[in-house]
Amino acid sequence: MSSERSVIVIGDALIDEIRDASGIRELVGGAALNVAVGLRRLGVPTTLIAMVGADAAGDHIREYLADHGVTLIESPSAHGSSRAVVTRSTGGEPEYVFNEAAQRRSIRYSTEALDAIQAAELVAVSCFPFDVEEEVRALADATANARLVIDPNPRAGMLRDRADFVHGFEGLAGRAELVKVGADDAALLYDGDLDALRRRLRDLGADAVLATAGGDGAVLEADAGELTAPIAALPGPIVDTVGAGDATLAAVAEGLVDGHPSSAGEWRRLLERAMLIAAATCRAEGGLLRTPESLENAERGVFGS
Repeated sequence: MSSERSVIVIGDALIDEIRDASGIRELVGGAALNVAVGLRRLGVPTTLIAMVGADAAGDHIREYLADHGVTLIESPSAHGSSRAVVTRSTGGEPEYVFNEAAQRRSIRYSTEALDAIQAAELVAVSCFPFDVEEEVRALADATANARLVIDPNPRAGMLRDRADFVHGFEGLAGRAELVKVGADDAALLYDGDLDALRRRLRDLGADAVLATAGGDGAVLEADAGELTAPIAALPGPIVDTVGAGDATLAAVAEGLVDGHPSSAGEWRRLLERAMLIAAATCRAEGGLLRTPESLENAERGVFGS
């Protein structure tokens, strides 16, 4: 893999088993996987470091990543590939039930993984088991010299200990170039006050914090100032919001690859582009990143390999 403009993504890869009125279907997913594929679709050479099982689900994940041009460095799984059964609440929000592999996910860093991290311009971490001390220690050591982008992306069904997760997350967030958090993160990990969480992360040392609040848009705070952006308006109905956060992280990470923005104008352009990409992604089912320019091919790649 060339080190030119390359990004490493560390986190989860799984199968989403979606159950609704139309039946049962499976999509390749996982927050980190979605970010990695999204970055590749934005033109950035990307490698995903994730746990994948030696099973049919793992083969599907491998094939999907290969189809999208993402390099996979596997961490072996003793419990097979991760899976989430996804249903909809009465309010329309996705609800997840995770299998044992997802709940006990683990990442080990081979020589290949460490070399890739060392060569990358940026390392993005999403949906990582921050509540497991051994995992956090290994991640911190592996990324000690990396430019970090972090999205804690906790899932209630995978959370072992809330206080431990916050401790592990904040230990790395304090040296991150950017941390993305959402209203769901604030509700699950803190007291629900997203603005207070944004300020806390800045006080801990994060260079920039992007706080997303669904229909209320986003706030980005950095040394250059505090910027707000509404939800972007695009043609067509909103089909699925499940990939919006991952698309936002991918778009922001793509904007950071060539360097850290130094002015409010640079940050604003990055933020507004990320909001457009998130809005486009919501126009199709699944977590595959869309751009406004690609909406005419909305079905391409949605259902995997």
